[in-house]
Amino acid sequence: MKRAKIFIPSKTAMQSGRGKTKRWVLAFDTKNTKTNPLMGWESGEDTMSEVILNFTSKEKAIVYAKKNKIIYQVIEPKKSEFIIKSYSDNFLKD
Repeated sequence: MKRAKIFIPSKTAMQSGRGKTKRWVLAFDTKNTKTNPLMGWESGEDTMSEVILNFTSKEKAIVYAKKNKIIYQVIEPKKSEFIIKSYSDNFLKD
């Protein structure tokens, strides 16, 4: 059976806003990874580890997993305490 995780990917270090934080991703678990003894790189024989599917909602990802008989695990996003404010708010007196 195929195994997968359903989650919202974290922002990259180059992102400051909330763009691309509303999509859900279904990523398959990797199997049979090997570490190259010379270079230390990881390689695998499972090509499904390269497949990443994007969905607009968690429910759509779950329906896809059930329809294709994929064992899935949903990882809920952590609540962010990020407050959006303008640059000028930094100079306001309390």
